Amino acid sequence: MKKYSLVVVLFWSVFTYAAEKDSLGINPYQNYFRSLEYFEECDACGCSASGGSLGFSSMLNTNFVGIRYFNQRYKSNDGLFSDSPWYEENFNTIQVWGRIPIVKKVQVSVLVPYHFHNRETVTGAQDISGLGDLTVLGMYTVYETVKDSAVFSHSVQLGAGVKAPTGKYREFSNGSVNPSFQVGTGSWDYIFAAEYVVKKGSLGLNTMGSYTVKTENEKYYRFGNQFNYSSTVFYFLNSDKYVFVPQLGVAGEVYGNNYQYKQLLRNTAGDILFGKAGIEIGRDKFSFGANVMVPINQNLTGGRVEAQYRWSVNLNYTL
Repeated sequence: MKKYSLVVVLFWSVFTYAAEKDSLGINPYQNYFRSLEYFEECDACGCSASGGSLGFSSMLNTNFVGIRYFNQRYKSNDGLFSDSPWYEENFNTIQVWGRIPIVKKVQVSVLVPYHFHNRETVTGAQDISGLGDLTVLGMYTVYETVKDSAVFSHSVQLGAGVKAPTGKYREFSNGSVNPSFQVGTGSWDYIFAAEYVVKKGSLGLNTMGSYTVKTENEKYYRFGNQFNYSSTVFYFLNSDKYVFVPQLGVAGEVYGNNYQYKQLLRNTAGDILFGKAGIEIGRDKFSFGANVMVPINQNLTGGRVEAQYRWSVNLNYTL
């Protein structure tokens, strides 16, 4: 009971802080393969990002509470002239996150982000900060092989969730090259996810996909629906005191067009494919993780926005 009270206190503290700040024994890692990246959420950049393709769940902790920082770097160009300058955009997020078992085969994950973004513009530097959109995702295990019943173990999960408009949406970004320079979308969005994991011994492969249906906000702006996919190879390395899990894979994101007053906005759709690598290190009930992603191929907002890289670090405590 104390552990779950800790989760509530941590989540509540983030909400309180953001409201004031906004001015604009048993190895706990043995079930790792059931808790990889469920979905990625990012409106072409960092608008309502809950982690981008860096993942939704911990690599090592099946059920946990923790804190994560991730950074996304982009550059944008208005495209008016062949020699138009490129401007840097820097998206930062600190996130309290957790994954809690509800009943057998059902887990609920919660993300509470705080964003602080900055960018260059033709008129000077611009920054924005505040509480982001709260995300809740439930996953149900529809199939899982009996332990030690086969050479390969399999796990299939299906789930659904919601992103609530707890982050403030500001209209000033609508006419910008990158309309995702926000801390929230101002809309209720609905998430559908699926995950398949196959594992043999210490080696495993995680494949996932998710689709986010985005709705119109109070300012009559709607970000395009989003499809995400990822495939990650991982391997367990055990020592007397530590567990190491290196990972290597690819991740992709596909964005639909944005709409304003129900009118399609040109050059707001796009897609991107990343290569990614990372590692998590666990000892007792604690784990530390690091992850980096670089674009392989991309076409965002008609070529006017380019992703440079993404990276993250996290510290978790196993419940």
